[in-house]
Order: sequence, then structure tokens, then C-alpha cells
Amino acid sequence: MMTSLLTRGPRRKAPPHRPLSPLLRLLILTQLAFNIGFFAVLPFLSEHLGQAVGMAGWMVGFVLGLRTFSQQGLFVVGGALADRYGIRPVVLTGCVLRIAGFAWLGYARETWAVIGAVLLIGFAAALFSPAVESEVARQAVVWEESGGGSRTRVLALLTVAGQAGAFVGPLLGALLLSVDFRTVCLAGAGIFVLVLAGHAWLLPQHIPGRGGVRFRGGMGKLLRNRRFLALCCAYGAYLLAYNQLYLALPDEVERATGSQAPLAWLFALSSLLVVTAQLPVTRWVGERLTLRRSMVIGLLLIAAGFTVVAAARPADWTGTAGLLPAAGFVVLLTLGQMLVAPVARAWVPDLAEEGRLGLYTGALSSVSGLIVLVGSSATGMLLDPGLPAAVPWLVLAAVPVVAIGLLPRR
Repeated sequence: MMTSLLTRGPRRKAPPHRPLSPLLRLLILTQLAFNIGFFAVLPFLSEHLGQAVGMAGWMVGFVLGLRTFSQQGLFVVGGALADRYGIRPVVLTGCVLRIAGFAWLGYARETWAVIGAVLLIGFAAALFSPAVESEVARQAVVWEESGGGSRTRVLALLTVAGQAGAFVGPLLGALLLSVDFRTVCLAGAGIFVLVLAGHAWLLPQHIPGRGGVRFRGGMGKLLRNRRFLALCCAYGAYLLAYNQLYLALPDEVERATGSQAPLAWLFALSSLLVVTAQLPVTRWVGERLTLRRSMVIGLLLIAAGFTVVAAARPADWTGTAGLLPAAGFVVLLTLGQMLVAPVARAWVPDLAEEGRLGLYTGALSSVSGLIVLVGSSATGMLLDPGLPAAVPWLVLAAVPVVAIGLLPRR
């Protein structure tokens, strides 16, 4: 098993940093480009499904959960394929499927067509994301062992690049939404055309030190790894809570302002927080907190974000005042994410079988995607009219609290 990507307590001063390898720089920029294209579309999907397509709240929740499951839930497939064949063919295939999925979604008007497009979009990410993430983790270890610096810095840079893309994407989508949703989807597809062309040119045919492993045998050991599965379940509960940025938050913004326009700025706020604070937070976590304690604090912050909205809902504020609880929710959720997400990924190499980091990285997302699929339909029903205003948010606040009890103990 690989050593932890985050230390478990106080550590010595990190060695001076050397420039990242060309491959690491390419993979980190890949994350930036992926998220620009993806987040140009995703924040506006909920309103499109409810208003333009006319889906009920539970169906919107189901479709969003299905998108997450087809992405997160099938990461294990992409991770295993990357372990077996290398990252180049897996990443390029994923880009082609994402282009087709976005183009299809732009023209889809029937429920079956929307579901087909969403599945294609999700499966595309299930191919390229675990390939990129597992190779970044592997290259970060190589970089650290060669004296480049702390591997945690590499993971933090990957997160920052992803959130920078998540910052730019919604702003681009909001601008293009003034034309129509189809234009937004086609622009997202166009970004992935550029990504495909760039990676066909720059991504190496063979990466030194990466050898293919057989498919057989890996899954059986994974399913017997109780500590790893416990981490997967806790991470899934976190992801269900985080998914409310795309389900509960748009509903709250619509209620408070009568428009989805402020949503882009709230997503921008979340991304800006990560871009500016992720590296200092990662450094602080690595010096002071164990992996488990970092995740506990992060999950409590997320629960507090839901509680802020629950406390304010009975007052039924609207306008600018009505957006303040939503902004508080976004800030607390993002702070929690900065603690939980990188640490969960850092925990995986401690538990992974040698040579199968892609499989275990993918499985972390696959189990969590299944939890989101089931949970999103339930939360979509919670948000339909009929319940007291604070109840859905209080129920959602309980999700990350339950996740704390699921965390494996060292």
C-alpha cells in the first residue's frame, strides 16, 4: 500500500519546491479545462429540466442523481481501464463521449432523450476523471520522492485548478444563457473539442513506470476491505450533501429572488474561496490534523451550512436579504469541502492494493455515486411543496452528521 498523501500530525518543514513535471502540469491544466466546459452547463440544468422540459421536482432530482451516478458510480470502470490500458486512450474516449453528450442535451426535449444525454455526459467523466486523478496522485508520489516537494501541494493544485474552472464555467454559462440553453450546451461541447485536440497532441503514448495490470482479482480484495468501504460510505454522504448545490440551492435562490441569475455568482463565490484558500487550508491541515479529524470538522461545517438556511426559512426573506442564508450555506459548504474532499482522496492510497490506485480511486466515487442516486430522488421529493419550510434543510443537515459515524477509525 502507498503511504498517506497527508501526514497525520505535526511534520517537519517541507523541502523547497521544484517545478512540476510537464506531465503533471498538463494533467492539472486538464482539470481546469474539464471544469470550465462542465460547469458552463451543470448549474443551469435543474431550471432547464423543470421549466423548459417540464419535469416534476422528484424527476429533476432523479435525473441529477442519475447524472452523478453515471459519472461517480462508474468511476470504478474508468479507474480499472486506466490501470489496464493507461490514461491516454481512456481520456481521449471520454472527451469524445462528453462532446456527443453535450450536443445531444442541447437538442433533447423528451424525458428519454434528456436521460440518454445525461448518462452519456456522466459516463464520459467516469472515463477521464479517475484516469487523470489517479495519475496525478501517482506522479505526485514520484515528484516527492525525487525531491520536488510535498505531494499534498500537487493535490491542492489539482483542486485549485478544478475550482478555477468551476469559477469561470458558470460565468460563461450565464453569459450564453441569454441566448438559450442549447447555446450553453454547444459551447460546452466546443470546449471539449479543444481539450480532445490538445490531448491527442500532448498526452504521451506511454508513461514511464506505469505498467498494465489484469482486471481479475482486484475487485474481490476491494470488496473485502472494510475500512476502505467505510470511507466510501462516509464520502458518499458528503457528496450527497454537496450535490445540493445543484438541487436545493437553485430552488432556494429561485424562491428568494424569482430568478436563477444570482446562482452563477454563488457558484463563483464557492470557486473563488477554493482558489484563494485551498492551499493555505491544505498546509494547515497537513501540519495539525489527522485525516479523520479533518474530515469530521469538514462534515460539521457542511451540516452548519444547511442549518443556517433552515433557521432563516421561517422568516421567508426575499430579495438581497433572502440571498444571505444561501450565501452562508455556500461558504460553509465550501469550507467543509476543502477539508473533506482532498483528505478523502489522500486516504485512498493508504488502503489501495499496489498497482490498482485507479481502481480504488474510481471505487471511492462509484460507491458515493450510488448513494447520491438514491438520496437525490429523496431530497427532490423533500423540496416539493407541502413540508414546513425548514424541514428539508434540517434533514439535509443530518446527512453529514451521520457521515461522521461512518468514518473508519484508525
